[in-house]
Formats: sequence, C-alpha cells, structure tokens
Amino acid sequence: MRLPVLDKNFYPMIKALRDFETTVRQSGKSVKVTLVVERSGGYNYVYTYDALADGINDEFNFRIAERLAKTILWVVGGFKIFVAGSKSVYEHLKKVYSLDGVRAFDVDFMSGVYESPFEVIWLANNQIPKQKNNSMRVGGYLKGCRIGFDAGGSDRKVSAVIDGEVVYSEEVVWNPKITADPTYHYNEILTAMRTATSKMPTVDAIGVSSAGVYVDNKIMVASLFLKVDKSIHGDYVKNMYINVAKQMSEELGKEIPLQVANDGDVTALAGAIDLEDNGVLGIAMGTSEAVGYINTQGGINGWLSELAFAPVDFNENAMQDEWSGDFGVGCKYFSQDAVIKLAEYGGFTFEEGLTPAQKLKVVQALIEKDDELAKQIYEDIGVYLAHTLPFYAKFYDIKHVLLLGRVMGGKGGDIILSTCKSVLAEEYSEFASLDIGLPDEKNRRVGQSIAAASLPANAK
Repeated sequence: MRLPVLDKNFYPMIKALRDFETTVRQSGKSVKVTLVVERSGGYNYVYTYDALADGINDEFNFRIAERLAKTILWVVGGFKIFVAGSKSVYEHLKKVYSLDGVRAFDVDFMSGVYESPFEVIWLANNQIPKQKNNSMRVGGYLKGCRIGFDAGGSDRKVSAVIDGEVVYSEEVVWNPKITADPTYHYNEILTAMRTATSKMPTVDAIGVSSAGVYVDNKIMVASLFLKVDKSIHGDYVKNMYINVAKQMSEELGKEIPLQVANDGDVTALAGAIDLEDNGVLGIAMGTSEAVGYINTQGGINGWLSELAFAPVDFNENAMQDEWSGDFGVGCKYFSQDAVIKLAEYGGFTFEEGLTPAQKLKVVQALIEKDDELAKQIYEDIGVYLAHTLPFYAKFYDIKHVLLLGRVMGGKGGDIILSTCKSVLAEEYSEFASLDIGLPDEKNRRVGQSIAAASLPANAK
C-alpha cells in the first residue's frame, strides 16, 4: 500500500475497517451491531456491520465502534445514538459519548446545534428503525442582481452576479478566527456586501457560503467566531447574517431575500451547476476541511457533512485537533494545517510570527519553484485523499468529487489531483474511474461565492 512519505504512521480508516473485517472473519465469532444516529424531525441514518463477539479483542472492537459512530455523527449530524446487537459496545459508547467522556466536545457540539440533550440509547434488534431520509432542493437560481458571499477563515470573497453572469469578484484577506470583537466580523461582511452592491443597479438576493452549521440562516456553530465570547455576544453572532441582510434592505429600501448555507454544500452545488449532474461531493481545503454533498436527486440531505471532525487516520498517535481534542480527523489532513504539518515533518522551519495562511503561502511559493519538499507535501496530501475517498464512499453515493479551496491553488492542487488519481487506480480499482476534478483557477478561488449567489429562490 502506498502511504505518505512524510507521515510514515498514517493508518487510513478504510484500511482499519478492512483489517477489522479480516479479524472478525478469522475469529469465527461475530455479532451484528447496528448504529442509528437520529437528528431533528426524526430523520436518521442506520449502519449495520459485523463486530467481534465479547472477549475476542475488545479494544479493537470498541475503537472501531467509536470511530464509526464518530464518523456517522459528523456525516449526518444528530443528538441520539442508538446501539443494537452488543451490550458491551453500547456501554462503551455511552461512556465515551458523555460530558465526562473523551467525546465531550462532540456531545456538547451536537447538543448545541440541535438544542436537545445528547443521548446514547440501547435498542433491541426488533426495535431497529428503517432509515428516514430527507432531500431538499437548494440553489441554482440565477435571475436578477445577486450577491454571493463566501466567508473563508483566511479570506472573504464576494461576487456580484447579474442573471447568472459574474460582473465583479474580489478576495480580501481578513482574520475572523483570531478576533474576539464580533463587530469586526459584522463590519467586514457588510463592507463586502456594499462593495458588491456598488457594481450592480440593485440587489435582489443575497446568498452566503460560510463554514459551520446553520439553521434558518442563523449561525449555530462556526469556527469564524472561535475567539468570540458567546456568553456575551451569542445572539449577536447567531443573527449576524440576518442582521446584515436587514441593514442592506434598509439601505436599498426593499426587502432582500437571504439564504445561508454551509460552505461545503455550496462547494458541491458549484460542482453540480458546472457539471450539470448530481451525486457531487465537494471538498474545500482551506483554513479547515469543508465538505458538502449534492445527492443523486439533486438535493441536499440535511446532513452536517462536517468531515473536518470525522476520522481519517486510525493511528492513535496522529496529530491532535486543538478544537475538538480528537486525533487523526480530517481538518489536519485536508487544509492549510496539513500543508504546515507535512512541511514541519519534512524538516522545514517557518519564520516566527507567521499566521497559518502566511505559512501556506510560503509553501505555495516553493512549489511554484518546483521545490522537492513542497512537491512531496502535495503528493502526500494526494495520497491522504486517495485513501480517504473510498471511506467517504461508504456513506455518500459519489459520482463526482470537486476539489476547491486555497490549498488547491496553483501547481500544488494539480499535484494533489494527479497523485490521488494514480493511487486510487493502484489501490482501489473500483474507484479508478471516479470523476475527480478542479475548476479553473479563477473559479477555484471564487467559485463558492458565485454558487452562493444562486442560493435564494425568490429574488424580487
């Protein structure tokens, strides 16, 4: 198996699952375990797999169960995990997914998103429910004068779009994740909106692509406000996009429809619009990993798709995510943090005081000069991706993969893509023909803000 050169201990989740399946098969003693993750509205996701009987290799058994539960939780979202088939697996997950357990971050996060207490519940086999899905049409509306805003962690992008034609786009560096005063965020967003407005005769709709979790255009959780004291500014932050749209409506003397969507879903939407097809998994590699999905029916499932927090690496000594406290999760493999991590693994020393975005630019400058270490960094990310897509495909029906974000810019993005395709062909023949692509260089950087402009349905 081809593994990253600079990260020698990478243990892909798909390989861990296959190793586990072999262990179960060889043991001759298995039990069927079912995990059901439920979110608002009674929508759920049901996953059944063969596990080891008690006493065979409990540590491996429990760790696989926890990694699967964690993955499903961050793929679909939810505040209830039901477990059937193994009381010992249930007891382990109940202990782990509690406010006193190692997954306290996940419990607290999901409780906040769904505004409900988090629970792990035992199910008898005859109580296992059928999967209840939800598919909603989103985006693709282009009539009128529209603003598309993309709130990245290192830069903010805005586009002015008239009847589907982009008349203006800009990209401005900002520092939302290290700023404690939320009026900074508000004024930066408002400035972008006003700039786009100045390029059009009027504004008929505002669409926003932003990292995080959104319910009815409200900001439930977003890393852009990491340093903001929510106990003081919680409501101000939650309603920020709504209030910006209200201010724009007052300034223009008309009600302007607003639609806010997770940036991952907007990435997928951009791909679906460009490809004129569905079944698109969009992955934006920037400040973090943002993932979205347009299903094979052309809608979104109402899933979180926050794969920045989903496991990628089964290695227990993998790099730790500072926010969630977990190890080996996507944000450290498909983001500027991955570039920085691999550079340091390769012996590179960055200048003191550089921000992560500035460190990324240092490596991007090196790859433009065909630096060997920089080349290896991007190849290794391509290897990460090749081993991760088959794992993602266990949960998403994927026809196309679209790669966006700052990390995919320039020569580095091309190396990631070519390496990923090569490793897929070598290691996973069933995925060798998977369509994986990049938009052109301009759309690679501003494509999300353009797609965001198409989000609101009812431009006036």
